[in-house]
Amino acid sequence: MPKALLYAAGFATAAAAPALALTVTKSTEIPAAPAKVWAAVGDFCGIADWHPAIAKCELSSKNGRPIRTLTLKDGGVLVEELIKRDDKAMAYSYAILESPLPVAAYRSTIEVKPKGSGSLLTWTGTFKKARGSDNAKAQDSIAGIYDAGLKGVADKAK
Repeated sequence: MPKALLYAAGFATAAAAPALALTVTKSTEIPAAPAKVWAAVGDFCGIADWHPAIAKCELSSKNGRPIRTLTLKDGGVLVEELIKRDDKAMAYSYAILESPLPVAAYRSTIEVKPKGSGSLLTWTGTFKKARGSDNAKAQDSIAGIYDAGLKGVADKAK
């Protein structure tokens, strides 16, 4: 096979490959018992009580799964689906269905674990950049959301 055809075939394969997933993980230590932190963060639609960017949360369901519609203080709207919840492990995972954020195929987990005499709250998301965005913009956007949210939970759980 001529080199030009091999090169073209390799390029076509690389171009068709899916984008690599990006991950952001943020954690904060909170000087409060895990049960108290989980009480603050564990309610799927309670996010408006602790995240400073969320104006309101409306809970509904689709195909038996909880759906939260988040209205941001800037007017944007996100629709998220609860994928898994484990009260014993103090964790839940969700996916974004609709969003103005520069991300696609977003899945996230929020979990609380004991750490010393307090708690470790961790928020992890895996996603791809949205069409027209870039990796840095997508990661920075999610990191900023997580930082603000973790601070909000820490302030509420004190």
